[in-house]
Amino acid sequence: MLTDNLLRHRTKTITIEQLERLVPPTTTYEVFAELVLSFEAGGVLEMVRSRGRNTRTPSLAYSYRIQKYLLLDAHHEELKRFRLSLHPSISLDAYYLLSPSEWERNRSDVLKVHSYIERYGFPVTEVPAPERSVELFGNEKTITEDGGKELLERIGLLEAMRIIPVSDPLMFAFNPMKVRNPVQYHLIVENKTTYQALAEVLTATAFTTLIYGSGNKIVKSIEQFDRQIPIEAEHVLYYFGDLDWSGLSIWHRLDRKRTVLPALPFYQACLKKGALVGKTTQRDDERAFESFAAHLETKDARRVREALADGCYYPQELLKTSELQMIWRDAVWKRRN
Repeated sequence: MLTDNLLRHRTKTITIEQLERLVPPTTTYEVFAELVLSFEAGGVLEMVRSRGRNTRTPSLAYSYRIQKYLLLDAHHEELKRFRLSLHPSISLDAYYLLSPSEWERNRSDVLKVHSYIERYGFPVTEVPAPERSVELFGNEKTITEDGGKELLERIGLLEAMRIIPVSDPLMFAFNPMKVRNPVQYHLIVENKTTYQALAEVLTATAFTTLIYGSGNKIVKSIEQFDRQIPIEAEHVLYYFGDLDWSGLSIWHRLDRKRTVLPALPFYQACLKKGALVGKTTQRDDERAFESFAAHLETKDARRVREALADGCYYPQELLKTSELQMIWRDAVWKRRN
């Protein structure tokens, strides 16, 4: 904690009072003094001689100069030493850019991963996250709740640990008539009303599945796609949600996980309707808008931009059941927009 706070301190000097505020208030003077003196002995804190020292035991300077480069040098040297003792597959490069406290928090877990690899090698089968978490860290929640997934990503071993993601399963309707097609189309819809309207005509469309996205849940659930639909084919995914900041953000996050095309025939039909007022509290997502707009004609992209700027949006419910069904049946669906 003190190391991180010293690195963040804005000036080159720091008073003893300021130092005291950088440690927990329950810290005794003796413990605090011992810590400061260890930094002083290492040259990280250099006494400002003109200010003198206090008369307490142990005695501390009233003011210190902070040698921040020494803090980072010590941190980097420790990373180098550890790197030599770890399995060669473990990368510590990310920790050179993070605060020393992040390494302090992760060090014991990195050693646990090292010990696992040394003892068992890399796993050859996929298992659920809680099971792998117990094997690696001795706690079933470390990967899913306590930063274990981020740690494995950081050291470059998340994929190597062959973890089945813990997420809600995909909810979908299935069209058995398309199961043998070499190219299979899948439509993800954001809300239940649209799903129910379209499910009735699924077998009359070119699509293999109709997937219920349930808002933001689909961003995690899509990880289960290959497990739940293990069909050897080229899979083309489309998405249809509200044309508002939230809907654009959901599509964009999905598209970053695996290619998901905007279902343009539905969106184009919505844009022919009048936008509704509302959704003014949603957070803007410019990256999502720019990515989505790249699929639209210029005039349509401009219309969406103007609606969002005015606090308006185009909900899926603008399209009646009969319109939704007709568009899905009759539109030309391609492998790319």
